[in-house]
Amino acid sequence: MTIRDNLNISKFEPLSSPAELKSSLPLSDAGSQRVMNDRLTVQNILEHKSDKLLVIVGPCSIHDPIEALEYAKRLKKLSLEVDSKLMLIMRVYFEKPRTTIGWKGLIYDPDLDGSCHISKGLSIARKLLLDIDELGLPTATEILDPVTAQYIADLIAWAAIGARTTESQPHRQLVSGLSMPVGFKNSTNGNINTAIEAIGAAIHKHVFLGVLDDGRSGIFHTKGNKYCHVVLRGGNKTENYSSEYIAYTKELMIKNSLIPNIVVDCSHSNSGKIAKNQSKVLRNVISQKKDGEKSIIGVMIESNLNHGKQKVDDTSTIKPGISITDGCIGWEETESLIKELYRELKI
Repeated sequence: MTIRDNLNISKFEPLSSPAELKSSLPLSDAGSQRVMNDRLTVQNILEHKSDKLLVIVGPCSIHDPIEALEYAKRLKKLSLEVDSKLMLIMRVYFEKPRTTIGWKGLIYDPDLDGSCHISKGLSIARKLLLDIDELGLPTATEILDPVTAQYIADLIAWAAIGARTTESQPHRQLVSGLSMPVGFKNSTNGNINTAIEAIGAAIHKHVFLGVLDDGRSGIFHTKGNKYCHVVLRGGNKTENYSSEYIAYTKELMIKNSLIPNIVVDCSHSNSGKIAKNQSKVLRNVISQKKDGEKSIIGVMIESNLNHGKQKVDDTSTIKPGISITDGCIGWEETESLIKELYRELKI
Protein backbone atom coordinates (compact mmCIF):
# COMPACT_ATOMS: atom_id res chain seq x y z
CA MET A 1 0.00 0.00 0.00
CA THR A 2 1.36 3.42 -0.98
CA ILE A 3 1.65 5.87 1.95
CA ARG A 4 0.39 9.30 0.95
CA ASP A 5 -0.22 11.04 4.32
CA ASN A 6 2.20 12.74 6.72
CA LEU A 7 5.12 12.44 4.33
CA ASN A 8 6.92 15.38 5.98
CA ILE A 9 6.17 14.41 9.59
CA SER A 10 9.14 12.81 11.37
CA LYS A 11 7.21 11.89 14.54
CA PHE A 12 4.12 12.57 16.65
CA GLU A 13 4.12 13.30 20.38
CA PRO A 14 1.14 13.07 22.73
CA LEU A 15 0.10 16.24 24.55
CA SER A 16 -1.96 16.59 27.72
CA SER A 17 -5.39 18.05 27.14
CA PRO A 18 -6.18 21.58 28.33
CA ALA A 19 -8.37 20.07 31.06
CA GLU A 20 -5.52 17.87 32.30
CA LEU A 21 -3.09 20.78 32.53
CA LYS A 22 -5.69 22.97 34.25
CA SER A 23 -6.37 20.15 36.71
CA SER A 24 -2.68 19.80 37.60
CA LEU A 25 -2.21 23.60 37.78
CA PRO A 26 -5.65 24.90 38.80
CA LEU A 27 -6.78 28.49 39.06
CA SER A 28 -8.31 29.07 42.48
CA ASP A 29 -11.73 30.62 42.98
CA ALA A 30 -10.03 33.72 44.36
CA GLY A 31 -7.71 33.83 41.37
CA SER A 32 -10.60 33.43 38.95
CA GLN A 33 -12.37 36.34 40.62
CA ARG A 34 -9.24 38.48 40.31
CA VAL A 35 -9.02 37.78 36.58
CA MET A 36 -12.71 38.59 36.12
CA ASN A 37 -12.32 41.84 38.07
CA ASP A 38 -9.30 42.84 36.00
CA ARG A 39 -11.16 42.16 32.76
CA LEU A 40 -14.07 44.22 34.01
CA THR A 41 -11.73 47.13 34.76
CA VAL A 42 -10.40 46.97 31.19
CA GLN A 43 -13.94 46.80 29.85
CA ASN A 44 -14.89 49.90 31.86
CA ILE A 45 -11.94 51.76 30.33
CA LEU A 46 -13.04 50.69 26.84
CA GLU A 47 -16.60 51.81 27.55
CA HIS A 48 -15.23 55.12 28.90
CA LYS A 49 -16.82 54.48 32.28
CA SER A 50 -13.32 54.82 33.74
CA ASP A 51 -10.70 57.45 32.88
CA LYS A 52 -7.79 55.20 33.85
CA LEU A 53 -5.13 54.59 31.21
CA LEU A 54 -4.06 51.02 30.39
CA VAL A 55 -0.32 50.49 30.64
CA ILE A 56 0.62 47.11 29.18
CA VAL A 57 4.24 46.78 30.16
CA GLY A 58 6.83 44.04 30.45
CA PRO A 59 9.37 41.93 28.58
CA CYS A 60 9.20 41.50 24.83
CA SER A 61 9.17 37.78 25.59
CA ILE A 62 9.50 35.57 28.65
CA HIS A 63 12.46 33.20 28.66
CA ASP A 64 13.20 32.89 32.40
CA PRO A 65 10.21 32.47 34.76
CA ILE A 66 12.26 33.38 37.84
CA GLU A 67 13.29 36.71 36.32
CA ALA A 68 9.73 37.27 35.10
CA LEU A 69 8.36 36.78 38.61
CA GLU A 70 10.91 39.24 40.01
CA TYR A 71 9.77 41.77 37.40
CA ALA A 72 6.14 41.09 38.35
CA LYS A 73 6.84 41.77 42.03
CA ARG A 74 8.39 45.14 41.17
CA LEU A 75 5.52 46.01 38.85
CA LYS A 76 2.93 45.07 41.46
CA LYS A 77 4.56 47.37 43.99
CA LEU A 78 4.60 50.20 41.45
CA SER A 79 0.98 49.58 40.49
CA LEU A 80 -0.12 50.30 44.05
CA GLU A 81 1.42 53.77 43.77
CA VAL A 82 -0.26 54.70 40.48
CA ASP A 83 -3.55 52.81 40.66
CA SER A 84 -5.74 55.91 40.88
CA LYS A 85 -4.84 56.87 37.28
CA LEU A 86 -3.20 53.87 35.64
CA MET A 87 -4.02 50.19 35.27
CA LEU A 88 -0.72 48.34 34.97
CA ILE A 89 -0.91 44.99 33.15
CA MET A 90 2.21 42.86 32.76
CA ARG A 91 3.21 41.64 29.32
CA VAL A 92 3.71 37.88 29.70
CA TYR A 93 4.40 36.82 26.12
CA PHE A 94 5.18 33.13 25.57
CA GLU A 95 4.88 32.91 21.77
CA LYS A 96 6.88 34.90 19.25
CA PRO A 97 5.84 35.17 15.60
CA ARG A 98 8.66 34.81 13.11
CA THR A 99 8.89 36.21 9.59
CA THR A 100 11.28 33.36 8.71
CA ILE A 101 12.87 31.29 11.49
CA GLY A 102 14.09 31.84 15.05
CA TRP A 103 13.23 31.09 18.68
CA LYS A 104 9.43 30.84 18.84
CA GLY A 105 9.03 31.47 22.55
CA LEU A 106 9.02 29.75 25.91
CA ILE A 107 6.01 27.52 25.15
CA TYR A 108 7.68 26.09 22.05
CA ASP A 109 11.27 25.85 23.26
CA PRO A 110 11.55 26.39 27.03
CA ASP A 111 15.14 25.11 27.14
CA LEU A 112 16.33 27.55 24.44
CA ASP A 113 18.17 24.78 22.64
CA GLY A 114 15.88 23.65 19.85
CA SER A 115 14.60 20.65 21.83
CA CYS A 116 11.04 22.04 21.64
CA HIS A 117 9.59 20.44 24.78
CA ILE A 118 6.16 21.99 24.27
CA SER A 119 4.50 20.07 27.12
CA LYS A 120 7.11 21.48 29.49
CA GLY A 121 6.68 24.95 28.02
CA LEU A 122 2.93 24.93 28.54
CA SER A 123 3.36 23.86 32.18
CA ILE A 124 5.97 26.55 32.86
CA ALA A 125 3.78 29.18 31.21
CA ARG A 126 0.67 28.28 33.18
CA LYS A 127 2.58 28.05 36.47
CA LEU A 128 4.10 31.51 35.92
CA LEU A 129 0.70 33.03 35.17
CA LEU A 130 -0.68 31.48 38.35
CA ASP A 131 2.22 32.89 40.39
CA ILE A 132 1.69 36.37 38.95
CA ASP A 133 -2.04 36.12 39.60
CA GLU A 134 -1.29 35.32 43.23
CA LEU A 135 0.52 38.66 43.43
CA GLY A 136 -2.70 40.36 42.34
CA LEU A 137 -1.19 41.61 39.08
CA PRO A 138 -3.14 41.30 35.79
CA THR A 139 -1.42 39.75 32.79
CA ALA A 140 -1.46 40.23 29.02
CA THR A 141 -0.26 37.99 26.23
CA GLU A 142 -0.30 37.64 22.45
CA ILE A 143 -2.55 34.89 21.13
CA LEU A 144 -0.55 33.25 18.37
CA ASP A 145 -1.43 29.56 18.19
CA PRO A 146 -5.19 29.01 18.64
CA VAL A 147 -4.53 25.69 20.40
CA THR A 148 -2.29 27.10 23.14
CA ALA A 149 -4.96 29.64 24.05
CA GLN A 150 -7.04 26.79 25.50
CA TYR A 151 -4.26 26.09 28.01
CA ILE A 152 -3.74 29.59 29.43
CA ALA A 153 -6.50 31.99 28.35
CA ASP A 154 -8.43 31.63 31.61
CA LEU A 155 -5.58 33.52 33.34
CA ILE A 156 -5.32 36.46 30.91
CA ALA A 157 -6.87 39.90 31.50
CA TRP A 158 -5.96 41.43 28.10
CA ALA A 159 -4.75 39.88 24.86
CA ALA A 160 -3.28 41.04 21.58
CA ILE A 161 -3.40 39.72 18.05
CA GLY A 162 -0.11 40.54 16.39
CA ALA A 163 0.64 42.40 13.19
CA ARG A 164 1.33 39.19 11.27
CA THR A 165 -1.93 37.49 12.28
CA THR A 166 -4.43 40.36 12.31
CA GLU A 167 -5.47 39.37 8.77
CA SER A 168 -5.89 35.71 9.75
CA GLN A 169 -9.46 34.41 9.66
CA PRO A 170 -8.80 31.73 12.33
CA HIS A 171 -7.54 34.42 14.72
CA ARG A 172 -10.47 36.73 14.07
CA GLN A 173 -12.84 33.82 14.72
CA LEU A 174 -10.97 32.83 17.86
CA VAL A 175 -11.13 36.37 19.25
CA SER A 176 -14.90 36.39 18.74
CA GLY A 177 -15.07 33.70 21.42
CA LEU A 178 -12.36 34.85 23.83
CA SER A 179 -13.46 36.10 27.25
CA MET A 180 -11.03 39.01 27.61
CA PRO A 181 -10.68 42.32 25.75
CA VAL A 182 -8.42 42.01 22.71
CA GLY A 183 -6.33 44.54 20.80
CA PHE A 184 -5.63 44.01 17.08
CA LYS A 185 -2.36 45.47 15.84
CA ASN A 186 -2.09 47.19 12.49
CA SER A 187 -0.24 45.11 9.90
CA THR A 188 3.54 45.16 9.54
CA ASN A 189 3.27 47.40 6.46
CA GLY A 190 1.44 49.99 8.55
CA ASN A 191 -2.06 49.29 7.20
CA ILE A 192 -4.47 50.39 9.93
CA ASN A 193 -7.59 49.35 8.03
CA THR A 194 -6.53 45.72 8.47
CA ALA A 195 -7.04 46.04 12.23
CA ILE A 196 -10.37 47.82 11.71
CA GLU A 197 -11.57 44.98 9.48
CA ALA A 198 -10.38 42.44 12.06
CA ILE A 199 -12.43 44.10 14.78
CA GLY A 200 -15.44 44.19 12.46
CA ALA A 201 -15.14 40.42 12.05
CA ALA A 202 -14.41 39.58 15.69
CA ILE A 203 -17.37 41.45 17.16
CA HIS A 204 -19.73 39.15 15.26
CA LYS A 205 -20.76 35.54 15.82
CA HIS A 206 -18.72 32.75 14.26
CA VAL A 207 -18.65 28.98 14.02
CA PHE A 208 -15.27 27.29 13.71
CA LEU A 209 -13.26 24.18 14.52
CA GLY A 210 -11.08 24.05 17.61
CA VAL A 211 -9.77 21.96 20.46
CA LEU A 212 -12.13 21.26 23.37
CA ASP A 213 -10.92 21.20 26.97
CA ASP A 214 -10.87 17.41 26.92
CA GLY A 215 -8.53 17.42 23.91
CA ARG A 216 -11.05 16.37 21.29
CA SER A 217 -11.76 18.43 18.20
CA GLY A 218 -14.96 20.40 18.48
CA ILE A 219 -17.20 22.97 16.85
CA PHE A 220 -17.20 26.36 18.59
CA HIS A 221 -20.20 28.69 18.32
CA THR A 222 -19.23 32.19 19.49
CA LYS A 223 -21.21 35.24 20.59
CA GLY A 224 -18.75 37.87 19.32
CA ASN A 225 -16.33 39.94 21.38
CA LYS A 226 -17.45 43.56 21.75
CA TYR A 227 -14.30 44.62 23.60
CA CYS A 228 -11.94 44.68 20.61
CA HIS A 229 -9.81 47.72 19.80
CA VAL A 230 -6.82 48.90 17.75
CA VAL A 231 -3.15 48.77 18.70
CA LEU A 232 -0.98 51.14 16.65
CA ARG A 233 2.57 49.79 16.36
CA GLY A 234 3.90 51.62 13.31
CA GLY A 235 4.89 49.95 10.07
CA ASN A 236 7.52 49.88 7.33
CA LYS A 237 9.88 51.73 9.67
CA THR A 238 7.33 54.55 9.98
CA GLU A 239 5.61 55.67 13.18
CA ASN A 240 1.84 55.99 13.54
CA TYR A 241 1.43 57.33 17.07
CA SER A 242 1.31 61.07 16.30
CA SER A 243 -1.91 63.09 16.37
CA GLU A 244 -2.62 62.83 12.62
CA TYR A 245 -2.55 59.02 12.79
CA ILE A 246 -4.73 59.02 15.88
CA ALA A 247 -7.24 61.27 14.09
CA TYR A 248 -7.15 59.03 11.01
CA THR A 249 -7.69 55.87 13.09
CA LYS A 250 -10.57 57.50 14.98
CA GLU A 251 -12.23 58.46 11.69
CA LEU A 252 -11.87 54.93 10.32
CA MET A 253 -13.36 53.40 13.45
CA ILE A 254 -16.30 55.80 13.57
CA LYS A 255 -17.02 55.19 9.87
CA ASN A 256 -17.19 51.49 10.70
CA SER A 257 -19.53 52.09 13.68
CA LEU A 258 -16.81 51.19 16.20
CA ILE A 259 -15.98 52.98 19.44
CA PRO A 260 -12.63 54.72 18.74
CA ASN A 261 -10.43 53.00 21.31
CA ILE A 262 -6.69 53.01 20.58
CA VAL A 263 -3.66 51.57 22.37
CA VAL A 264 -0.33 53.06 21.29
CA ASP A 265 2.56 50.60 21.16
CA CYS A 266 5.63 52.61 22.14
CA SER A 267 7.93 49.92 20.72
CA HIS A 268 8.28 48.15 17.36
CA SER A 269 8.18 50.50 14.35
CA ASN A 270 6.96 53.40 16.49
CA SER A 271 10.34 53.41 18.20
CA GLY A 272 12.32 52.38 15.15
CA LYS A 273 13.01 49.20 17.15
CA ILE A 274 15.34 51.21 19.39
CA ALA A 275 14.35 50.67 23.02
CA LYS A 276 15.35 54.09 24.31
CA ASN A 277 13.02 55.77 21.78
CA GLN A 278 9.98 54.44 23.62
CA SER A 279 10.18 57.40 26.00
CA LYS A 280 9.74 59.79 23.05
CA VAL A 281 6.58 57.96 21.98
CA LEU A 282 5.19 57.91 25.50
CA ARG A 283 5.77 61.64 25.99
CA ASN A 284 3.97 62.35 22.73
CA VAL A 285 1.01 60.34 24.04
CA ILE A 286 1.14 62.31 27.29
CA SER A 287 0.97 65.53 25.28
CA GLN A 288 -2.02 64.28 23.30
CA LYS A 289 -3.80 63.18 26.45
CA LYS A 290 -3.19 66.58 28.06
CA ASP A 291 -4.72 68.15 24.95
CA GLY A 292 -7.88 66.15 25.61
CA GLU A 293 -7.45 63.13 23.32
CA LYS A 294 -9.85 60.52 24.73
CA SER A 295 -9.52 57.83 22.07
CA ILE A 296 -6.06 56.82 23.37
CA ILE A 297 -7.04 54.43 26.15
CA GLY A 298 -3.70 52.73 26.64
CA VAL A 299 -0.01 52.36 25.91
CA MET A 300 2.30 49.41 25.53
CA ILE A 301 5.94 49.45 26.67
CA GLU A 302 8.59 46.75 26.21
CA SER A 303 10.59 46.63 29.42
CA ASN A 304 12.76 44.18 31.32
CA LEU A 305 14.87 44.08 34.45
CA ASN A 306 17.84 45.38 32.47
CA HIS A 307 18.18 47.46 29.29
CA GLY A 308 18.95 46.04 25.86
CA LYS A 309 18.83 42.68 24.12
CA GLN A 310 21.16 39.72 23.60
CA LYS A 311 21.63 36.80 21.25
CA VAL A 312 21.29 33.23 22.48
CA ASP A 313 24.23 31.42 20.97
CA ASP A 314 24.99 29.51 24.15
CA THR A 315 22.55 29.25 27.07
CA SER A 316 25.47 29.31 29.52
CA THR A 317 26.35 32.86 28.47
CA ILE A 318 22.87 34.42 28.81
CA LYS A 319 23.03 37.56 30.93
CA PRO A 320 20.31 37.96 33.57
CA GLY A 321 17.34 40.23 33.04
CA ILE A 322 18.08 41.12 29.40
CA SER A 323 15.68 40.35 26.53
CA ILE A 324 16.59 37.64 24.04
CA THR A 325 14.19 39.03 21.43
CA ASP A 326 13.47 42.76 20.89
CA GLY A 327 15.37 45.34 22.92
CA CYS A 328 13.71 46.57 26.12
CA ILE A 329 14.24 49.48 28.47
CA GLY A 330 15.46 48.61 31.96
CA TRP A 331 13.49 48.68 35.20
CA GLU A 332 14.78 52.03 36.46
CA GLU A 333 13.71 53.82 33.27
CA THR A 334 10.40 51.94 33.27
CA GLU A 335 9.60 53.03 36.81
CA SER A 336 10.59 56.61 36.04
CA LEU A 337 8.45 56.80 32.87
CA ILE A 338 5.39 55.31 34.54
CA LYS A 339 5.68 57.74 37.45
CA GLU A 340 6.04 60.59 34.94
CA LEU A 341 2.94 59.38 33.12
CA TYR A 342 1.09 59.24 36.44
CA ARG A 343 2.12 62.79 37.39
CA GLU A 344 1.27 64.30 34.01
CA LEU A 345 -2.00 62.51 33.36
CA LYS A 346 -5.05 64.56 34.30
CA ILE A 347 -8.23 62.63 35.08
